[in-house]
Amino acid sequence: MRRMKAMNLLRCAGAAIAFLFPTVALADEDGVSFWLPGLFGSLAAVPQAAPGWSFLTFSYDTDVSAGGDVARARSIRIGRFNPTVDVRLSADLDANVALQWVQPNYTFATSVLGGQPTVGHGGYFGHNDTDLDGTVTATLGPIVAERKFNVDSSVTGFGDLYPIGMLKWHDGVNNYMVYATGDIPVGAYDHKRVANLGIGHSAIDGGVGYTYLNPQNGYEFSIVSGLTGNFENTDTDYTSGIDWHTDWGASKFLSKQLFVGLVGYFYDQVTGDGGSGDRGGAFQ
Repeated sequence: MRRMKAMNLLRCAGAAIAFLFPTVALADEDGVSFWLPGLFGSLAAVPQAAPGWSFLTFSYDTDVSAGGDVARARSIRIGRFNPTVDVRLSADLDANVALQWVQPNYTFATSVLGGQPTVGHGGYFGHNDTDLDGTVTATLGPIVAERKFNVDSSVTGFGDLYPIGMLKWHDGVNNYMVYATGDIPVGAYDHKRVANLGIGHSAIDGGVGYTYLNPQNGYEFSIVSGLTGNFENTDTDYTSGIDWHTDWGASKFLSKQLFVGLVGYFYDQVTGDGGSGDRGGAFQ
């Protein structure tokens, strides 16, 4: 029992390791996906030691840069570039984001289909400071015209809400999980602003997970895979495609209170974007 309690305390730390080395997802509207890669890490499918309340929180700080389609898509959305009129755009985007995630969870004592059910509700608050620099170039014979622009945008507030439900099973060293989650778009979002804390549309996500945990040798391996379905952003008439994500973690327990390991992910947008507001192509 004490071993399981220690593992439950470390579960949050193991998941948070994934955010030490963040990267931007090159998919969906504006290059911003619903799913944050690395959200599930070590011990993902291991049931809680006992029913009741638990609390997950972590800090997420990142400094990312993007060019190409990401900068082009945001330039189109805020009206600085029109692909049907302008000829060529060269742009770069830099973003500094600092967020604090909070998520209360409740694990029920009564089993469902032989598994342990848990429900939770996640959300975050923080700050996003984004700078967009671009140059629009038009060429007509020997005449070349350039127009430069710079947009510095920032926002502080709350993001979207993320309800989640999980069902976990334990069988010796094998642990299994199914989950369902989604996006309630109530966060700070303005389609005319470069920096946002919400994605501007609803989404639904579900998947399965597995954890191998051997208390005798201290080795653990977890993998969780799921699909995201995105609903239309009614402010922009844009519908992002279906996303496939797989998060994994492998670790070694050095003691009952400490383990070390690696986490990683695979992410792919399996269908193209669409909608009447999609003027940048499939953005897949």
